[in-house]
Amino acid sequence: MHDDPRLLARLNARGFRLSMLLDAVALYALMVGAMLVRFTFEGRPWQTYSVPHYLLSFGVLLAVFLACLYFGGLYEREPRLGAPPTLPRAVRQTLAAAGLFVLLNLVVTGFAQQLGLVSRARVVLPIPTPNLLFLLVAGAVAVAANRWIVSLVRTRREGPPKILLAGTEADLEIARRHVTIDPRRSQIVVEVSDPARILPAVRHRDVTDVVVVTSRWLDELYPRAVQQLDDAGVTMLLRVTGRETMFGLERLREVGGLPFVLLRPQTMPRSRRHFKRLFDLTTLAISAPALLLLTGIIALYQLAVAGRPLLYWQERVGAGGRRFRMVKFRTMRTDAEAEGGARLAVEDDPRVIPACAWVRATRMDELPQLWNVLRGEMSLVGPRPERPELTARFESVIPGYARRHALPPGLTGLAQIHGRYHTDPEYKLGYDLQYLVNWSPVADIEILLRTVWVVLARRL
Repeated sequence: MHDDPRLLARLNARGFRLSMLLDAVALYALMVGAMLVRFTFEGRPWQTYSVPHYLLSFGVLLAVFLACLYFGGLYEREPRLGAPPTLPRAVRQTLAAAGLFVLLNLVVTGFAQQLGLVSRARVVLPIPTPNLLFLLVAGAVAVAANRWIVSLVRTRREGPPKILLAGTEADLEIARRHVTIDPRRSQIVVEVSDPARILPAVRHRDVTDVVVVTSRWLDELYPRAVQQLDDAGVTMLLRVTGRETMFGLERLREVGGLPFVLLRPQTMPRSRRHFKRLFDLTTLAISAPALLLLTGIIALYQLAVAGRPLLYWQERVGAGGRRFRMVKFRTMRTDAEAEGGARLAVEDDPRVIPACAWVRATRMDELPQLWNVLRGEMSLVGPRPERPELTARFESVIPGYARRHALPPGLTGLAQIHGRYHTDPEYKLGYDLQYLVNWSPVADIEILLRTVWVVLARRL
């Protein structure tokens, strides 16, 4: 049994959470229990569906519920200090899961009826409406209760959070009177009054959370210190004042009566990045016939007017600053960079082959990058990838430029529908960061549709 904590830690590192298993058991038990009460204890028949048919339906419903909980961020590892309430988020995700299941059932049943696999009076995934409504409420409560159980187990195994309190002496004095109110909920194991001492102190003490009570230290800690602490499994909370909350900060945490925000090295948590990847693959699968036909037509045209080589491979900077080989249709002369090396394209660039100017203007030269999207090196929507030489130059002169590498680069992006090839990189960065902070599937759909308009308008 002494290996269990280490096994659980390894599973946690791969994204598995104990709460996943608890949720699966609780939700499936609620489904079966509600059905037994409805059809057995009330003495009602099992209608026209067999028990295995209902159990299959339960399995699909359970998968939909767990997927919504996962993509809703309820399986992200949350710091215990100031953890937000789970029930409101659980209600939103169970509501989304129920709606998605109903939609899925309608689509699958419609196809099955058209193919003659089921009669008009039957559905493929039978779930009585009262049972589904019951699961909405009881399921959300069960999910919240499971988080409470997991928190108790974690506290019993690891003890209360062990805090490194950091800040100026004046700020530390204020914080001491608050975060030490209940030592059973948290323990201050070390204090530092110099931001440069935070990382050495964490390495030499058993610290689970770093609480910074002097907000002006942020420039010295972000992003290097935050990234190193995150790699070590240590979270960092930064105290905010009333003035800073007027910036529109969301998801504030309360610790001992003081407001804090959680600092993360990644703009988007793992579950949302996986959701974005799923969105990319689904969109590609749906649009594959049209995209393949269009790519083939452009390839034939390029061969006729530009000759070989048809494709142009170029090293670009992707997610996390990793390099990859991006592919596109060649629209410039083969000696385009013979003089001067890598440089940004400009309006009416003389290096562009005249017959290929419209291909470049309509962004059709980017179509081969669908291969990069399939490989996971790029996304359909995101910041455009830059050359390593240009990226190094921009990072040296534009503060925060490296933040755009938090996600895989995109085939198109917010900066591309608002900007042009020759738009200044610092202005493009504003669009990129806005996209990273406010990402949603709806935003991606809007950008893709607006990209189509840009292509049709042949706007540079």
